[in-house]
Amino acid sequence: MTDNLILPANYKPLLGLKQTEHAITIIKEFFQSGLSSELKLRRVTAPLFVLKGTGINDDLNGIERPVAFPVKDLGDREAEIVHSLAKWKRMVLADYDIEPGYGIYTDMNAIRPDEIMDNTHSIYVDQWDWERHMVKEDRNVEFLKKNVERIYEVLKRTEFILYEKYPVLTPHLPENIHFIHSEDLLQMYPDLTPKQREDAICKKYGAVFLIGIGGKLSNGEEHDGRAPDYDDWSTPEANGQEGLNGDILLWNPVLNGAFEISSMGIRVDREALERQLELKDCTERKQLLFHRRLLDGELPLSIGGGIGQSRLCMYFLRKAHIGEIQSSLWPEEMRKVCSENNIPLV
Repeated sequence: MTDNLILPANYKPLLGLKQTEHAITIIKEFFQSGLSSELKLRRVTAPLFVLKGTGINDDLNGIERPVAFPVKDLGDREAEIVHSLAKWKRMVLADYDIEPGYGIYTDMNAIRPDEIMDNTHSIYVDQWDWERHMVKEDRNVEFLKKNVERIYEVLKRTEFILYEKYPVLTPHLPENIHFIHSEDLLQMYPDLTPKQREDAICKKYGAVFLIGIGGKLSNGEEHDGRAPDYDDWSTPEANGQEGLNGDILLWNPVLNGAFEISSMGIRVDREALERQLELKDCTERKQLLFHRRLLDGELPLSIGGGIGQSRLCMYFLRKAHIGEIQSSLWPEEMRKVCSENNIPLV
C-alpha cells in the first residue's frame, strides 16, 4: 500500500491546518477568476453523473471502472459518476451556442475507484474543466501553445499573490514554459522510462508542456495512454510529428520530480475521431450519442482540458501529499506512515 509513497526527508508543512485552508481559498478564487478572464470562459453548472451508454463519460485509458448505480424513476437505467467532463463540455458549447473565441469552465468532481493511491493520486478528483470554441484555421500546434502560455501566465500570477500573503511560499515557477514533443523527449533520453524522461526535462526547465500524448512513438510505445474520442493525438503537423494535445508539467521540489497539473489539447474533428477509433479498435462507439453528434457535424471544433484543483494547491503550498489538501479515503497503513513522517492527512 505504501510502495509508491514518496517520503521527503525532514519534511515539515510550511503552513498549519488553518492557514492551509485559508490559502486553498485564495488559490481557488484567484486562479479560476484569472483562467476565466484569460481564456474568455463562462462558468456553467456541471453534472456529477451521466447516463451509461451515451458515450458522454470519459473513458480515460479505457480500463478504469466508473461508479454506477440504478435510477429508480428512470426505470432503473444506470447512471455513472463522471471520470471527467471532456466530452460533455463540447456538447454544452453546441447547446449553449457559445461563439468562437469564447468558452466555458466548471468545477468537476469525480470518483475514480481504480486509482492507485500515492502522493498525487486519490479516488476523489476535483478539477477545473474548460472548453473553448475554436475555428478550423487554428487546429495547429501554435494555437495550442498560445493557450498553454495564457494558462501559464495565470499560474505565475497566482503564485505571486500567494507569496504576498505567505512569504514562506517562495515562488519557483520560471519566467517561461518550455515546449517539447514526446518524440523529441524520447530521443533526448532513449534509455529512460516515460516518467523518468518527464523528471529529467522538468528538472532542467522547471515548467514544461509535453506535446503529443496518446499515439505511438518511434519505439513503438505510447508516452502515456489517452482515450480516442476527445484529444487529437494523431493529426500530423508540418514536421511530421503527430498530436495536438499535451500535459503541463512542473518541477516539484518537495517530491523531487515532474508534477502534472493539467492534461489538455485540441479536440478531435470528424476525421481524427474516425482515425483514432480505428487505431484503438473501438469503432462501435460511433453509435453512441456523443460520437453520432460529432460525426454528424453538430459539435463545434474546440480546445479544452482539465486543471487539477487539489494538485494545484498541493504544488503552490509545497505539500508532500494530496491528502494534505483534500479530504478522502486512504489505506490505514498509508495514514500511519504519513503521520510518522510529519505528513498530516486531513
